[in-house]
Amino acid sequence: MLNSPGAGGAGQAADDGTMPSPGGWGRIQLEVPDVDGALRRLSEAGARVRTSRIDGRGGAQAVIEDPAGNPVELFAPV
Repeated sequence: MLNSPGAGGAGQAADDGTMPSPGGWGRIQLEVPDVDGALRRLSEAGARVRTSRIDGRGGAQAVIEDPAGNPVELFAPV
């Protein structure tokens, strides 16, 4: 999937204000039944949260980082 800054959920800024840019926002997407629940459990387990829940065109999403710092999108379609 491709998106541009400011468009849809994938184009929104991270919680710290960083905007999506080439070379750092490519990510895998994992479909989950409950973005809020998955985000809470992973955050409590120590995962770094890049974006809180965002409601975009196709559903809800949040981006966390794996232990190596790679972005992983949690996604629940509408």
